[in-house]
Amino acid sequence: MKAPLDLRHVASLALRDLVHLAHLPDFDRIQDQISRIRGCTRPVQLVGSTETRDMATDTVVRAYSTADEPTGRLLTTCGNRRSSRCPSCSRLYAADTYHLIKAGLSGGKSVPETVRTHPRLFVTLTAPSFGPVHNRRTTDAGKTLACRCGERHPADDSALGTPLSPATYDYTGAVLWNAHAGALWARFTTYLRRELAAHLGMTQKALNAALRVSFAKVAEYQRRGLVHFHAVIRLDGPEGSNEPPPRWATADALTHAVTEAAERAVLTVASDAIGERRLTWGSQLDIREIAALGDGELTDQKVAAYVAKYATKSAEDSGTVDRSLRCTHCTGRGYQRGPDGFRDLCDECEGTGQSEPIADLPVHSHVRQMIRTAWSLGHLPEFAELKLWKWAHMLGFRGHFSSKSRRYSTTLGALRDIRRTWRTEQARTADDRPEVDEETTLVVSHWQYLASGYSPGEELLAAQVRHDIAQAERLRTEGAPWL
Repeated sequence: MKAPLDLRHVASLALRDLVHLAHLPDFDRIQDQISRIRGCTRPVQLVGSTETRDMATDTVVRAYSTADEPTGRLLTTCGNRRSSRCPSCSRLYAADTYHLIKAGLSGGKSVPETVRTHPRLFVTLTAPSFGPVHNRRTTDAGKTLACRCGERHPADDSALGTPLSPATYDYTGAVLWNAHAGALWARFTTYLRRELAAHLGMTQKALNAALRVSFAKVAEYQRRGLVHFHAVIRLDGPEGSNEPPPRWATADALTHAVTEAAERAVLTVASDAIGERRLTWGSQLDIREIAALGDGELTDQKVAAYVAKYATKSAEDSGTVDRSLRCTHCTGRGYQRGPDGFRDLCDECEGTGQSEPIADLPVHSHVRQMIRTAWSLGHLPEFAELKLWKWAHMLGFRGHFSSKSRRYSTTLGALRDIRRTWRTEQARTADDRPEVDEETTLVVSHWQYLASGYSPGEELLAAQVRHDIAQAERLRTEGAPWL
Protein backbone atom coordinates (compact mmCIF):
# COMPACT_ATOMS: atom_id res chain seq x y z
CA MET A 1 0.00 0.00 0.00
CA LYS A 2 1.39 3.38 -1.02
CA ALA A 3 2.03 5.95 1.66
CA PRO A 4 -0.15 9.09 1.37
CA LEU A 5 1.46 12.01 -0.40
CA ASP A 6 2.93 14.72 1.77
CA LEU A 7 2.10 17.94 -0.07
CA ARG A 8 2.39 20.37 2.81
CA HIS A 9 5.36 22.03 1.15
CA VAL A 10 3.22 22.98 -1.89
CA ALA A 11 1.82 26.45 -1.20
CA SER A 12 -0.75 26.50 -4.05
CA LEU A 13 -3.98 24.65 -3.21
CA ALA A 14 -4.69 24.23 -6.92
CA LEU A 15 -1.27 22.72 -7.60
CA ARG A 16 -1.59 20.52 -4.51
CA ASP A 17 -4.93 19.21 -5.77
CA LEU A 18 -3.52 18.66 -9.26
CA VAL A 19 -0.68 16.55 -7.89
CA HIS A 20 -3.22 14.53 -5.90
CA LEU A 21 -5.32 13.93 -9.03
CA ALA A 22 -2.25 12.94 -11.04
CA HIS A 23 -1.51 10.17 -8.55
CA LEU A 24 -4.99 8.63 -8.81
CA PRO A 25 -5.09 5.23 -10.59
CA ASP A 26 -6.99 6.55 -13.64
CA PHE A 27 -5.80 10.13 -14.14
CA ASP A 28 -6.37 9.82 -17.91
CA ARG A 29 -10.09 9.39 -17.28
CA ILE A 30 -10.17 12.69 -15.36
CA GLN A 31 -8.52 14.46 -18.27
CA ASP A 32 -10.87 12.73 -20.70
CA GLN A 33 -13.95 13.99 -18.83
CA ILE A 34 -12.70 17.58 -18.90
CA SER A 35 -11.73 17.32 -22.57
CA ARG A 36 -15.14 15.94 -23.52
CA ILE A 37 -16.87 19.00 -22.07
CA ARG A 38 -14.29 21.24 -23.79
CA GLY A 39 -13.18 22.85 -20.53
CA CYS A 40 -16.69 24.10 -19.66
CA THR A 41 -16.33 27.03 -17.25
CA ARG A 42 -18.77 25.77 -14.61
CA PRO A 43 -19.74 22.15 -15.26
CA VAL A 44 -22.51 20.28 -13.45
CA GLN A 45 -21.38 17.44 -11.19
CA LEU A 46 -23.67 14.39 -11.18
CA VAL A 47 -23.67 11.14 -9.24
CA GLY A 48 -25.71 8.12 -10.18
CA SER A 49 -25.93 5.20 -12.56
CA THR A 50 -27.61 3.96 -15.72
CA GLU A 51 -28.35 0.43 -16.82
CA THR A 52 -29.51 -0.90 -20.20
CA ARG A 53 -31.38 -4.21 -20.03
CA ASP A 54 -32.45 -6.49 -22.87
CA MET A 55 -36.05 -7.30 -22.00
CA ALA A 56 -36.13 -10.31 -24.31
CA THR A 57 -33.32 -12.12 -22.46
CA ASP A 58 -33.51 -10.23 -19.14
CA THR A 59 -29.80 -9.51 -19.27
CA VAL A 60 -27.82 -6.34 -18.64
CA VAL A 61 -26.39 -5.16 -21.96
CA ARG A 62 -24.38 -2.29 -20.49
CA ALA A 63 -24.10 -0.45 -17.21
CA TYR A 64 -22.41 2.69 -15.94
CA SER A 65 -21.97 4.11 -12.45
CA THR A 66 -20.12 7.16 -11.21
CA ALA A 67 -18.80 4.95 -8.42
CA ASP A 68 -16.33 3.64 -11.01
CA GLU A 69 -15.03 7.13 -11.80
CA PRO A 70 -11.72 8.24 -10.22
CA THR A 71 -13.45 11.21 -8.59
CA GLY A 72 -16.74 9.42 -7.93
CA ARG A 73 -18.75 11.81 -10.11
CA LEU A 74 -19.52 12.72 -13.71
CA LEU A 75 -18.98 16.16 -15.23
CA THR A 76 -21.43 17.50 -17.79
CA THR A 77 -21.63 20.88 -19.50
CA CYS A 78 -23.45 23.84 -17.97
CA GLY A 79 -25.10 24.63 -21.32
CA ASN A 80 -24.97 28.42 -20.78
CA ARG A 81 -25.32 30.23 -24.11
CA ARG A 82 -23.63 33.46 -22.94
CA SER A 83 -20.01 33.88 -23.90
CA SER A 84 -19.36 35.95 -20.78
CA ARG A 85 -20.31 32.96 -18.61
CA CYS A 86 -18.97 29.99 -20.57
CA PRO A 87 -17.06 30.48 -23.84
CA SER A 88 -17.05 26.73 -24.50
CA CYS A 89 -20.81 26.16 -24.23
CA SER A 90 -21.64 29.45 -25.93
CA ARG A 91 -19.47 28.45 -28.89
CA LEU A 92 -21.44 25.23 -29.24
CA TYR A 93 -24.70 27.18 -28.97
CA ALA A 94 -23.50 29.58 -31.68
CA ALA A 95 -22.61 26.64 -33.93
CA ASP A 96 -26.08 25.14 -33.46
CA THR A 97 -27.69 28.51 -34.15
CA TYR A 98 -25.59 28.89 -37.29
CA HIS A 99 -26.73 25.52 -38.64
CA LEU A 100 -30.34 26.26 -37.68
CA ILE A 101 -30.33 29.60 -39.51
CA LYS A 102 -28.37 28.32 -42.50
CA ALA A 103 -30.66 25.30 -42.91
CA GLY A 104 -33.57 27.71 -43.30
CA LEU A 105 -31.64 29.58 -45.98
CA SER A 106 -29.78 26.91 -47.96
CA GLY A 107 -31.42 23.65 -46.97
CA GLY A 108 -30.25 20.69 -44.94
CA LYS A 109 -31.42 19.26 -41.61
CA SER A 110 -34.72 18.08 -43.19
CA VAL A 111 -35.09 21.34 -45.18
CA PRO A 112 -34.87 20.97 -48.99
CA GLU A 113 -32.24 22.96 -50.91
CA THR A 114 -35.00 24.55 -52.99
CA VAL A 115 -35.70 26.81 -50.01
CA ARG A 116 -32.99 29.16 -51.30
CA THR A 117 -35.28 30.10 -54.19
CA HIS A 118 -37.96 31.40 -51.80
CA PRO A 119 -38.23 35.17 -51.22
CA ARG A 120 -36.00 35.95 -48.22
CA LEU A 121 -35.17 39.18 -46.42
CA PHE A 122 -32.69 40.12 -43.72
CA VAL A 123 -34.43 42.74 -41.56
CA THR A 124 -33.10 44.86 -38.70
CA LEU A 125 -35.65 46.55 -36.43
CA THR A 126 -34.27 49.14 -34.01
CA ALA A 127 -35.47 51.02 -30.95
CA PRO A 128 -36.64 54.64 -31.19
CA SER A 129 -34.78 57.59 -29.72
CA PHE A 130 -35.27 58.48 -26.06
CA GLY A 131 -32.87 61.38 -26.21
CA PRO A 132 -29.68 62.33 -28.13
CA VAL A 133 -26.61 60.23 -27.30
CA HIS A 134 -22.90 60.41 -28.03
CA ASN A 135 -22.19 58.70 -31.35
CA ARG A 136 -19.39 58.07 -33.80
CA ARG A 137 -20.38 58.81 -37.37
CA THR A 138 -18.06 58.20 -40.30
CA THR A 139 -18.00 59.22 -43.93
CA ASP A 140 -18.01 56.75 -46.82
CA ALA A 141 -14.24 57.16 -46.91
CA GLY A 142 -14.00 56.11 -43.25
CA LYS A 143 -13.27 59.55 -41.80
CA THR A 144 -14.67 60.08 -38.29
CA LEU A 145 -17.10 62.98 -37.96
CA ALA A 146 -17.60 65.10 -34.87
CA CYS A 147 -20.34 64.13 -32.40
CA ARG A 148 -22.96 66.66 -31.31
CA CYS A 149 -20.80 67.27 -28.26
CA GLY A 150 -18.04 68.52 -30.60
CA GLU A 151 -15.63 65.64 -30.05
CA ARG A 152 -14.51 62.87 -32.40
CA HIS A 153 -14.95 59.79 -30.26
CA PRO A 154 -12.60 56.81 -30.69
CA ALA A 155 -14.25 53.44 -31.31
CA ASP A 156 -13.64 52.26 -27.73
CA ASP A 157 -14.84 55.44 -26.01
CA SER A 158 -17.05 54.53 -23.03
CA ALA A 159 -19.13 57.66 -23.66
CA LEU A 160 -20.57 56.22 -26.88
CA GLY A 161 -24.27 55.47 -26.52
CA THR A 162 -24.65 57.53 -23.35
CA PRO A 163 -26.98 60.57 -23.25
CA LEU A 164 -25.75 64.03 -24.12
CA SER A 165 -28.07 65.29 -21.41
CA PRO A 166 -28.74 62.61 -18.77
CA ALA A 167 -31.12 64.93 -16.91
CA THR A 168 -33.56 65.06 -19.84
CA TYR A 169 -33.05 61.50 -21.19
CA ASP A 170 -36.24 59.41 -21.08
CA TYR A 171 -35.01 56.52 -18.95
CA THR A 172 -38.55 55.42 -18.13
CA GLY A 173 -39.44 55.13 -21.81
CA ALA A 174 -36.20 53.28 -22.58
CA VAL A 175 -36.75 50.65 -19.87
CA LEU A 176 -40.41 50.18 -20.78
CA TRP A 177 -39.45 49.77 -24.43
CA ASN A 178 -36.99 47.02 -23.54
CA ALA A 179 -39.61 45.36 -21.35
CA HIS A 180 -42.16 45.32 -24.19
CA ALA A 181 -39.80 44.63 -27.10
CA GLY A 182 -40.90 40.98 -27.33
CA ALA A 183 -44.58 41.97 -27.37
CA LEU A 184 -43.84 44.62 -30.00
CA TRP A 185 -42.19 41.94 -32.18
CA ALA A 186 -45.28 39.74 -31.82
CA ARG A 187 -47.48 42.64 -32.91
CA PHE A 188 -45.16 43.31 -35.84
CA THR A 189 -45.54 39.71 -37.09
CA THR A 190 -49.34 40.05 -36.85
CA TYR A 191 -49.35 43.24 -38.90
CA LEU A 192 -46.85 41.73 -41.33
CA ARG A 193 -49.38 39.10 -42.41
CA ARG A 194 -52.17 41.68 -42.57
CA GLU A 195 -50.15 44.10 -44.67
CA LEU A 196 -49.00 41.34 -47.00
CA ALA A 197 -52.60 40.25 -47.58
CA ALA A 198 -53.73 43.84 -48.16
CA HIS A 199 -50.88 44.51 -50.59
CA LEU A 200 -51.72 41.38 -52.56
CA GLY A 201 -55.43 42.24 -52.60
CA MET A 202 -56.69 39.22 -50.65
CA THR A 203 -58.10 38.29 -47.27
CA GLN A 204 -55.91 36.95 -44.49
CA LYS A 205 -57.72 33.62 -44.67
CA ALA A 206 -56.91 33.34 -48.37
CA LEU A 207 -53.31 34.38 -47.72
CA ASN A 208 -52.86 31.71 -45.01
CA ALA A 209 -54.21 29.10 -47.40
CA ALA A 210 -51.76 30.13 -50.12
CA LEU A 211 -48.51 30.77 -48.25
CA ARG A 212 -46.75 30.85 -44.90
CA VAL A 213 -44.49 33.54 -43.41
CA SER A 214 -41.51 31.95 -41.64
CA PHE A 215 -38.85 33.74 -39.62
CA ALA A 216 -35.93 33.41 -37.23
CA LYS A 217 -34.68 36.32 -35.15
CA VAL A 218 -32.05 37.24 -32.58
CA ALA A 219 -31.86 40.21 -30.19
CA GLU A 220 -28.78 42.40 -29.83
CA TYR A 221 -28.03 45.15 -27.33
CA GLN A 222 -26.94 48.50 -28.67
CA ARG A 223 -24.42 50.61 -26.79
CA ARG A 224 -27.21 52.79 -25.46
CA GLY A 225 -28.63 49.76 -23.64
CA LEU A 226 -31.61 49.15 -25.93
CA VAL A 227 -32.24 45.97 -27.88
CA HIS A 228 -32.86 45.66 -31.57
CA PHE A 229 -33.76 42.59 -33.62
CA HIS A 230 -32.07 40.96 -36.60
CA ALA A 231 -34.46 38.65 -38.44
CA VAL A 232 -34.55 36.37 -41.44
CA ILE A 233 -38.06 36.51 -42.93
CA ARG A 234 -39.03 34.03 -45.65
CA LEU A 235 -42.12 33.24 -47.72
CA ASP A 236 -43.05 29.56 -48.10
CA GLY A 237 -45.90 27.50 -49.41
CA PRO A 238 -48.71 26.71 -46.95
CA GLU A 239 -46.90 23.58 -45.70
CA GLY A 240 -43.67 25.42 -44.98
CA SER A 241 -40.17 25.12 -46.43
CA ASN A 242 -41.02 21.94 -48.37
CA GLU A 243 -42.92 23.85 -51.03
CA PRO A 244 -42.41 27.23 -52.73
CA PRO A 245 -44.87 30.11 -52.35
CA PRO A 246 -46.99 31.27 -55.30
CA ARG A 247 -45.12 33.26 -57.94
CA TRP A 248 -47.00 36.41 -57.05
CA ALA A 249 -45.54 36.29 -53.51
CA THR A 250 -42.32 38.17 -54.24
CA ALA A 251 -39.52 39.75 -52.24
CA ASP A 252 -40.84 43.19 -53.24
CA ALA A 253 -44.24 42.38 -51.79
CA LEU A 254 -42.61 41.14 -48.59
CA THR A 255 -40.46 44.29 -48.38
CA HIS A 256 -43.56 46.47 -48.66
CA ALA A 257 -45.32 44.48 -45.95
CA VAL A 258 -42.32 44.68 -43.59
CA THR A 259 -42.10 48.45 -44.05
CA GLU A 260 -45.81 49.01 -43.39
CA ALA A 261 -45.96 46.57 -40.46
CA ALA A 262 -42.97 48.21 -38.75
CA GLU A 263 -44.76 51.56 -38.96
CA ARG A 264 -48.15 50.27 -37.78
CA ALA A 265 -46.94 48.12 -34.87
CA VAL A 266 -47.63 50.21 -31.75
CA LEU A 267 -48.08 49.33 -28.08
CA THR A 268 -49.65 51.74 -25.61
CA VAL A 269 -48.61 51.58 -21.96
CA ALA A 270 -50.70 53.52 -19.46
CA SER A 271 -49.86 54.25 -15.83
CA ASP A 272 -50.95 56.75 -13.19
CA ALA A 273 -47.31 57.28 -12.28
CA ILE A 274 -45.88 57.89 -15.76
CA GLY A 275 -48.93 58.68 -17.89
CA GLU A 276 -49.41 57.11 -21.33
CA ARG A 277 -46.55 55.98 -23.54
CA ARG A 278 -46.63 54.83 -27.18
CA LEU A 279 -43.98 52.23 -27.89
CA THR A 280 -42.93 51.95 -31.53
CA TRP A 281 -40.00 50.80 -33.64
CA GLY A 282 -37.24 53.25 -34.46
CA SER A 283 -37.00 55.08 -37.74
CA GLN A 284 -33.87 53.12 -38.73
CA LEU A 285 -35.31 50.12 -40.55
CA ASP A 286 -32.87 48.06 -42.61
CA ILE A 287 -34.32 45.62 -45.18
CA ARG A 288 -32.03 43.67 -47.50
CA GLU A 289 -32.82 40.82 -49.84
CA ILE A 290 -30.74 37.67 -49.41
CA ALA A 291 -29.19 36.50 -52.69
CA ALA A 292 -30.96 33.43 -54.10
CA LEU A 293 -27.82 31.64 -55.32
CA GLY A 294 -25.36 32.99 -52.79
CA ASP A 295 -23.57 35.22 -55.29
CA GLY A 296 -24.73 38.60 -53.98
CA GLU A 297 -23.44 40.87 -51.24
CA LEU A 298 -25.66 39.23 -48.61
CA THR A 299 -25.24 35.46 -48.81
CA ASP A 300 -26.77 32.62 -46.80
CA GLN A 301 -23.49 31.98 -45.04
CA LYS A 302 -22.94 35.62 -44.09
CA VAL A 303 -26.44 36.00 -42.67
CA ALA A 304 -26.21 32.77 -40.66
CA ALA A 305 -22.80 33.76 -39.27
CA TYR A 306 -24.06 37.23 -38.37
CA VAL A 307 -27.10 35.92 -36.51
CA ALA A 308 -25.12 33.19 -34.72
CA LYS A 309 -22.57 35.75 -33.51
CA TYR A 310 -25.22 37.67 -31.61
CA ALA A 311 -27.02 34.57 -30.30
CA THR A 312 -24.37 34.14 -27.56
CA LYS A 313 -24.21 37.77 -26.46
CA SER A 314 -26.21 39.26 -23.64
CA ALA A 315 -26.91 42.51 -21.82
CA GLU A 316 -23.40 42.66 -20.38
CA ASP A 317 -22.15 43.57 -23.86
CA SER A 318 -23.80 46.95 -23.32
CA GLY A 319 -21.85 47.48 -20.10
CA THR A 320 -24.21 46.06 -17.49
CA VAL A 321 -23.63 43.15 -15.11
CA ASP A 322 -24.23 39.50 -16.00
CA ARG A 323 -26.05 38.49 -12.83
CA SER A 324 -29.42 39.06 -11.23
CA LEU A 325 -29.56 41.82 -8.62
CA ARG A 326 -32.47 40.48 -6.60
CA CYS A 327 -31.80 39.12 -3.13
CA THR A 328 -32.16 35.34 -3.17
CA HIS A 329 -33.62 35.23 0.35
CA CYS A 330 -36.57 37.55 -0.30
CA THR A 331 -36.56 37.16 -4.15
CA GLY A 332 -36.21 40.91 -4.54
CA ARG A 333 -39.20 41.99 -2.47
CA GLY A 334 -37.23 43.27 0.49
CA TYR A 335 -39.34 41.45 3.06
CA GLN A 336 -40.20 37.99 4.31
CA ARG A 337 -43.38 36.93 6.02
CA GLY A 338 -42.86 35.83 9.59
CA PRO A 339 -44.84 33.22 11.53
CA ASP A 340 -47.40 35.87 12.44
CA GLY A 341 -48.03 36.65 8.76
CA PHE A 342 -46.63 40.17 8.93
CA ARG A 343 -43.94 41.46 6.60
CA ASP A 344 -40.52 41.44 8.20
CA LEU A 345 -37.57 43.20 6.59
CA CYS A 346 -35.17 40.77 4.94
CA ASP A 347 -32.06 40.41 7.11
CA GLU A 348 -29.82 39.70 4.12
CA CYS A 349 -30.58 42.82 2.06
CA GLU A 350 -31.91 45.00 4.93
CA GLY A 351 -35.12 45.64 3.04
CA THR A 352 -33.64 46.80 -0.27
CA GLY A 353 -34.41 43.55 -2.11
CA GLN A 354 -31.01 43.83 -3.81
CA SER A 355 -28.25 41.24 -3.62
CA GLU A 356 -25.77 44.12 -3.90
CA PRO A 357 -26.40 47.88 -3.81
CA ILE A 358 -27.05 49.36 -7.25
CA ALA A 359 -24.91 52.37 -6.27
CA ASP A 360 -21.88 50.10 -5.85
CA LEU A 361 -22.09 48.34 -9.22
CA PRO A 362 -18.98 48.80 -11.42
CA VAL A 363 -20.95 50.17 -14.39
CA HIS A 364 -21.30 53.43 -16.28
CA SER A 365 -23.68 56.00 -14.77
CA HIS A 366 -25.99 55.61 -17.80
CA VAL A 367 -26.32 51.86 -17.24
CA ARG A 368 -26.72 52.39 -13.50
CA GLN A 369 -29.62 54.76 -14.12
CA MET A 370 -31.34 52.26 -16.43
CA ILE A 371 -30.97 49.57 -13.76
CA ARG A 372 -32.28 51.92 -11.08
CA THR A 373 -35.22 52.90 -13.29
CA ALA A 374 -36.10 49.27 -14.02
CA TRP A 375 -35.95 48.46 -10.31
CA SER A 376 -38.22 51.39 -9.41
CA LEU A 377 -40.77 50.69 -12.16
CA GLY A 378 -40.88 47.03 -11.17
CA HIS A 379 -42.25 47.94 -7.76
CA LEU A 380 -45.14 50.00 -9.12
CA PRO A 381 -48.45 48.06 -8.83
CA GLU A 382 -49.36 48.68 -12.49
CA PHE A 383 -46.09 47.10 -13.66
CA ALA A 384 -45.99 44.26 -11.14
CA GLU A 385 -46.61 41.60 -13.80
CA LEU A 386 -43.49 42.73 -15.69
CA LYS A 387 -41.28 41.84 -12.68
CA LEU A 388 -38.78 44.45 -13.78
CA TRP A 389 -36.83 44.13 -10.52
CA LYS A 390 -36.07 40.59 -11.67
CA TRP A 391 -34.78 41.81 -15.04
CA ALA A 392 -33.14 45.04 -13.90
CA HIS A 393 -29.67 43.69 -14.76
CA MET A 394 -31.00 43.08 -18.30
CA LEU A 395 -32.03 46.75 -18.44
CA GLY A 396 -35.67 45.65 -18.53
CA PHE A 397 -35.52 43.24 -21.48
CA ARG A 398 -37.49 40.08 -20.63
CA GLY A 399 -37.74 38.32 -23.99
CA HIS A 400 -35.89 35.44 -25.63
CA PHE A 401 -32.62 36.33 -27.30
CA SER A 402 -33.36 34.01 -30.20
CA SER A 403 -36.57 32.51 -31.52
CA LYS A 404 -38.06 31.16 -34.72
CA SER A 405 -41.39 30.24 -36.23
CA ARG A 406 -42.37 26.58 -36.18
CA ARG A 407 -41.69 25.77 -39.84
CA TYR A 408 -38.56 27.87 -40.39
CA SER A 409 -36.12 24.94 -40.11
CA THR A 410 -34.91 22.35 -37.61
CA THR A 411 -34.78 22.97 -33.85
CA LEU A 412 -31.93 23.29 -31.37
CA GLY A 413 -33.30 20.23 -29.60
CA ALA A 414 -33.12 18.16 -32.79
CA LEU A 415 -29.51 19.26 -33.36
CA ARG A 416 -28.60 18.24 -29.82
CA ASP A 417 -30.28 14.85 -30.30
CA ILE A 418 -28.22 14.26 -33.45
CA ARG A 419 -25.02 15.15 -31.59
CA ARG A 420 -25.98 12.92 -28.66
CA THR A 421 -26.68 9.99 -30.97
CA TRP A 422 -23.36 10.50 -32.76
CA ARG A 423 -21.44 10.55 -29.47
CA THR A 424 -23.21 7.41 -28.27
CA GLU A 425 -22.30 5.61 -31.48
CA GLN A 426 -18.69 6.80 -31.22
CA ALA A 427 -18.47 5.52 -27.65
CA ARG A 428 -20.01 2.18 -28.64
CA THR A 429 -17.54 1.75 -31.49
CA ALA A 430 -14.56 2.76 -29.34
CA ASP A 431 -15.48 0.32 -26.55
CA ASP A 432 -16.51 -2.42 -28.98
CA ARG A 433 -19.95 -2.58 -27.41
CA PRO A 434 -22.61 -4.80 -29.00
CA GLU A 435 -25.31 -2.97 -30.91
CA VAL A 436 -28.67 -3.14 -29.16
CA ASP A 437 -32.23 -3.00 -30.44
CA GLU A 438 -33.88 0.02 -28.87
CA GLU A 439 -37.33 -1.56 -29.22
CA THR A 440 -36.42 -4.46 -26.92
CA THR A 441 -34.23 -2.63 -24.39
CA LEU A 442 -35.07 -0.71 -21.25
CA VAL A 443 -32.82 2.02 -19.86
CA VAL A 444 -33.07 2.66 -16.11
CA SER A 445 -31.22 5.69 -14.77
CA HIS A 446 -30.81 7.27 -11.36
CA TRP A 447 -29.05 10.63 -11.28
CA GLN A 448 -28.59 13.27 -8.61
CA TYR A 449 -27.16 16.77 -8.73
CA LEU A 450 -24.07 17.09 -6.55
CA ALA A 451 -22.54 20.50 -7.18
CA SER A 452 -21.27 22.86 -9.90
CA GLY A 453 -17.71 23.71 -10.88
CA TYR A 454 -14.32 22.02 -10.65
CA SER A 455 -11.94 21.16 -7.90
CA PRO A 456 -8.89 23.53 -7.87
CA GLY A 457 -6.72 21.00 -9.70
CA GLU A 458 -9.41 20.24 -12.29
CA GLU A 459 -9.71 23.97 -12.96
CA LEU A 460 -6.05 24.02 -14.01
CA LEU A 461 -6.70 21.13 -16.43
CA ALA A 462 -9.80 22.88 -17.80
CA ALA A 463 -7.84 26.10 -18.33
CA GLN A 464 -5.30 24.15 -20.36
CA VAL A 465 -8.08 22.57 -22.46
CA ARG A 466 -9.60 25.98 -23.16
CA HIS A 467 -6.15 27.34 -24.07
CA ASP A 468 -5.48 24.46 -26.47
CA ILE A 469 -8.88 24.95 -28.15
CA ALA A 470 -8.26 28.69 -28.53
CA GLN A 471 -4.81 28.07 -29.97
CA ALA A 472 -6.14 25.51 -32.48
CA GLU A 473 -8.82 27.96 -33.62
CA ARG A 474 -6.29 30.74 -34.11
CA LEU A 475 -4.10 28.46 -36.19
CA ARG A 476 -6.89 27.48 -38.53
CA THR A 477 -6.56 28.93 -41.99
CA GLU A 478 -10.24 28.47 -42.68
CA GLY A 479 -12.38 28.53 -39.53
CA ALA A 480 -16.08 27.93 -39.21
CA PRO A 481 -17.88 31.22 -40.03
CA TRP A 482 -19.78 31.35 -36.72
CA LEU A 483 -16.56 31.39 -34.69
